[in-house]
Amino acid sequence: MANQHKHKQRVIRGIPDDLVEAFDTAAREAGSDRSAVTRQLWEWYAGRPDAELPRRPADQG
Repeated sequence: MANQHKHKQRVIRGIPDDLVEAFDTAAREAGSDRSAVTRQLWEWYAGRPDAELPRRPADQG
């Protein structure tokens, strides 16, 4: 089917636009994107084996 996403979309409500923009900017600066960082955070929070918190741009270098 055309325009079908490979993965089911998850929606998180109630996040202010300015926070979304800051998060996207920080993710790009860390060489990542919103989906990858969010997935890492969920894996860490859920206590998955070998899960680590994603690096923030300030943590680089």
